[in-house]
Amino acid sequence: MKTEVYSWRVSTDLKTGLEREAKQRKVSLSAVLDLAARDWLAKNRASSEDEEEQRRLHEAAAKSFGSISGPGGRRSEQVRELVRERLLQRHGRMR
Repeated sequence: MKTEVYSWRVSTDLKTGLEREAKQRKVSLSAVLDLAARDWLAKNRASSEDEEEQRRLHEAAAKSFGSISGPGGRRSEQVRELVRERLLQRHGRMR
């Protein structure tokens, strides 16, 4: 049961479009507004959850960020081999 009231001003064009959509769908204007508000909330909730997930993943990945130091000017060309060597040294096997 709806018990709360909320009102706001909209442009004539927006109101006309909402009323037209409600009429086409054979529902009340309040039903169209309710649907629009629920869709907006769901979209924005998902968006903030996605941002939180991205932040969490970035933090987890940041633990692996770093640089490979050592002699030689071709480190960037040899990064694959160097990383594999370090993994083997640390873990004794490749994953």
